[in-house]
Amino acid sequence: MPSTAPTITLSPDWPCQVKSPGSRDWERTATRWLRDLLPARYAGYSPLIRHHVLLARHAQIQVQHEIRAVRVALQTSRAELPTLGVAPAVIENTIRMYAMELEQLGRLARGVRLVMEALMDDGLPPRRTHVPRR
Repeated sequence: MPSTAPTITLSPDWPCQVKSPGSRDWERTATRWLRDLLPARYAGYSPLIRHHVLLARHAQIQVQHEIRAVRVALQTSRAELPTLGVAPAVIENTIRMYAMELEQLGRLARGVRLVMEALMDDGLPPRRTHVPRR
């Protein structure tokens, strides 16, 4: 009888570009994905290349800063963009764009957290935490 590998259930927030923890080359796909989240100039920094958890930590910080920047841009759009001569329709489109970007960045932040946990756990699947609903 052929043996089958155990099925790992990943969080919906697990990045689709990253193989399942514990599978062949999963760390390589994880580090490639994490590097893609950073500005290109970071690709040559040896501590980030050699230490995957440091890379994940830096990606986490980078995404958090992007979230803050988009929040500021979103919160100030209605007040500041008219003074720059931006048309009302463009302002509304810009606000929608920032709102969609915040959602995307939130998904990225959750994915980075899951990948970082898996890297710290040496390839074990990320822990799924149950959050009770109110």
